[in-house]
Amino acid sequence: MTDFQTAAQAATQAMRAVFPPTPLTRNAYLSDRFGADIWLKREDLSPVRSYKIRGAFTAMRKRLDQPPDQRHFVCASAGNHAQGVAFACRHFGVQGTIFMPVTTPQQKIMKTRAFGGDQVEIRLVGDIFDQSLSAAQAFCTQAGAHFLSPFDDADVIEGQASVAVEMLAQLGRAPDMVVLPVGGGGLSAGVTRYLRAMGTQTALRYVEPAGGASLRAALQQGGPVTLQGLDSFVDGASVARIGEHTFAQLRDVAFEDVLIAPENRICITILDMLNVEGIVLEPAGALSVDVLPALAEQIVGKTVVCLASGGNFDFERLPEVKERAMRYQGTKKYMMLRLPQRPGALRDFLETLGPEDDIARFEYLKKTARNFGTVLIGIETTRPENFATLYERMAAQGFTFTDITEDDVMAGFVI
Repeated sequence: MTDFQTAAQAATQAMRAVFPPTPLTRNAYLSDRFGADIWLKREDLSPVRSYKIRGAFTAMRKRLDQPPDQRHFVCASAGNHAQGVAFACRHFGVQGTIFMPVTTPQQKIMKTRAFGGDQVEIRLVGDIFDQSLSAAQAFCTQAGAHFLSPFDDADVIEGQASVAVEMLAQLGRAPDMVVLPVGGGGLSAGVTRYLRAMGTQTALRYVEPAGGASLRAALQQGGPVTLQGLDSFVDGASVARIGEHTFAQLRDVAFEDVLIAPENRICITILDMLNVEGIVLEPAGALSVDVLPALAEQIVGKTVVCLASGGNFDFERLPEVKERAMRYQGTKKYMMLRLPQRPGALRDFLETLGPEDDIARFEYLKKTARNFGTVLIGIETTRPENFATLYERMAAQGFTFTDITEDDVMAGFVI
């Protein structure tokens, strides 16, 4: 047995003083849908509703032999890592300072404070994560504290490997495939290294959000690179640069084994799991389930484990999730309509709508033109193909319009 296997198993055993193994449950809905034996490793049911507690707990546990004045942990995070660090600080009775952007939602700040209690100080610095990170690292140098990376740390990787230790014990065998979400790579590196060390024949697939595919970029370039134009919607996995330590464990991954999940499609998966299964997943937590359709031919008759990595979903985001899902499905569109300024023009337009079409937005944007006015229209329907017939009817009636659904610049101003 390798040193890493021994360490990962020891880390797993130490966690039992804090929380039981997260459930590994067979999902009948997904299994029937894909003709496979699909299991969910429910990290959304950990004490902090994500796997991040594992890495933070392990890193702190391994530093308890330090003098008390050197047991000061610092991190920068606006979400799951902050909550995992806060929980571990309170458990071990060590000091923690957590830097969060000023823009962090109050719900996340309150949860972090509740987990950490008097052991944790929260400092709100900067408008974006990178500014919080710079402040945290500068503070570490000044205070002589230990910076706890959310992923790029050998002890954190070791702690995340406990997911694989539990999974093998719970399933009683190695699955045919494990689907892993990837952000900075801590979870995927830990699970990958452990399964390889155990000599399993398990196939591994990795999933990144389209707006934060740092592993694919690193594989293409032969090393970690910094992404430009990061999309932060999948906030638990949108990382501009994969870690050095984590990439060392993932550099041999085949490029084709890294799948991309579009942000708007992930929203469909979130709603599907919520409405059908009653499972609340944050965007990052839904990544592994989201790519199952792309793996459908590979998993028929196979045993597959998907990592449901987190459930810290702010329900105030639900309207945005629904909006994104409908736009991806093609059942909601926005258009700029050139409406003649004459009596009955609006009635004529309304008569072009089909029985399944519904106006969700109607707003005059220009009222000073003598002959025409510009109207922002948002239309929802039940089937994407309804829009083709709607557009035909509108054209037949002489209405001029521009579909701006996929125009990010225009949509940013008016939607």
